[in-house]
Amino acid sequence: MRRSRVLALVVAGVLVVAGAGWVVGSRLRSPAEEAAARRPPTPSLVTAPVERRKLTSTVTVSGTLSYGSPLPVTLAGTVGGTIGGTGGGPNGSPQRVTKAPDPGPIREGDVLMQVNGRPVFALRGKRPMYRTLVPGTQGDDVKQLQRALRVKATGVFDAATVAAVKRWYDKRGYQAQEPDLESRKSLQQLRQAVQTAEETLAADRKALDEGLDVRPLRLRHDNARRDLKAAEKALAEAPEVTPEQETQLASLRRAVRTAEEQVLAAEQALAEARKPAPTPTTTTTATPAPAPSPVDTSLLETKLANARQDLDEARQAVAAYEEQIGVDRDKRLDELRKAVRTAKEAEATAAQALNRARKVSPLRMKVTHSRANLADARTMLAEFRKTYGVSVPAGEIVFLPKLPARIDKAEVKPGDTIEGKVATVTSSAFAVSASVDAKEAKLLRPGQEASMETMDGTQLPATLTATGEEARLTPEEGESGEEEESDTGSVPVLLTPESAKALKSLVGSALTVRISVGSTEGEVLSVPVAAVVTSADGRPRVRVALDGDRTREVEVRTGLTADGDVEVTPVRAGQIKEGDRVVVSDA
Repeated sequence: MRRSRVLALVVAGVLVVAGAGWVVGSRLRSPAEEAAARRPPTPSLVTAPVERRKLTSTVTVSGTLSYGSPLPVTLAGTVGGTIGGTGGGPNGSPQRVTKAPDPGPIREGDVLMQVNGRPVFALRGKRPMYRTLVPGTQGDDVKQLQRALRVKATGVFDAATVAAVKRWYDKRGYQAQEPDLESRKSLQQLRQAVQTAEETLAADRKALDEGLDVRPLRLRHDNARRDLKAAEKALAEAPEVTPEQETQLASLRRAVRTAEEQVLAAEQALAEARKPAPTPTTTTTATPAPAPSPVDTSLLETKLANARQDLDEARQAVAAYEEQIGVDRDKRLDELRKAVRTAKEAEATAAQALNRARKVSPLRMKVTHSRANLADARTMLAEFRKTYGVSVPAGEIVFLPKLPARIDKAEVKPGDTIEGKVATVTSSAFAVSASVDAKEAKLLRPGQEASMETMDGTQLPATLTATGEEARLTPEEGESGEEEESDTGSVPVLLTPESAKALKSLVGSALTVRISVGSTEGEVLSVPVAAVVTSADGRPRVRVALDGDRTREVEVRTGLTADGDVEVTPVRAGQIKEGDRVVVSDA
């Protein structure tokens, strides 16, 4: 029993010693084994598949949906008021809001607001209202108002425009601005002043003309003027040829025609006489006929010479008489012109004597003063009439570039006095305002397609409308309005949704917008951007993974980059295909 226990102890001790030896032996390594154990594991390849798909490059921004084309509205002047008066409203009262603008849609012809109980109408027009329009006013602003009132656009605030303004106000329950009692009294006083000045001048002239020292001279002047008119009439109606001269000239011309006929007849007779006689025919047996004797034409030649002399004398007689007619005409006209000059001198002498007599008359000074008073009275009446009648006060019309529109915000409330902006008007269309990095902004062009994503993931199509300063909904204070190009900072952008459906409830909310800056025409081979490397020769390549750890370099041409992928085309067709795996990195 004791021996077996000792044996057991010995066996256990041997086992313990053997186990300890094995442990010590397993932990002891040679230097070569230790170096080998410290080497890094064999690297493995990280690959990605080659895919065939359409690539679309986008710029992603966060924007806010709002109504587009905000426009601050201010009044160009007073609303109501008296013609030519001072102050803000009627009788100089301040311009106080009695009905504020109501946010919401506004159409052409609607009342934007009321000031001192008077309306402020919204009309379509690009030219702002800047003055009160009164009868006689001319300009493009008048033409713009006439177009809005549907009357002929003459550019003059005429009677037709006045009638249209009255109808416009009456139809909307208001009265057009007309002169008040004070203005009407002023007009009547000015008219009475003109009438009084006319009567005074007429009386002074009558008294001057009836003076005994002036009457004979005035009679002489009147007679001189009648003589001058008669002389001028005689000169104007003087005939070129008198009837007697016309008769004599006709007779001489008939003599010329008769002489011409006689010359012609003599010439024909002489020519006939000079014709040779016909030669008689002969036979072989007959005796030759004697030659005809010449005809004596001396008498005919003498007759022709006499006829020609008669013709020359007849023509000379006509020429001499025509010359005599010209001499007589010039003499007669000279006498008539002399008579006119004499009459003018007599009229001027009579007028000078009459004026000299009137100047020395005591009534002359009075007539001069009366004439000056009448001219002043007429000038004052004309100036007053320029601004008298139905008018359109500068503050009662607000021209907006586009209507219908919507009032986005009222800047005043009932009881406020008008000091500046009264409302902000926007278009009925929606817009998304955002900003992008300056570098990304260089990729954007108006007209690019975009996609808006709402908070619930709904995708809505949109179009990039503007970038830079043109995209600002409202100008920021301190800006000069000039955009400087830079690679830093942000650039505002403006997008327009393609449909307004279901957008009203989203106004003011944030949207994620993706703007498409380029896309492939169809599906192309694409790989991750990290898979493309540039070799020493500057050409891009990818490494296509083969069996095991083997790879093959393939030269490629790169194209559009989008969302971390890049379009690749192998220089040699067929070296890359969909489903191949390319090395992204060595792990």
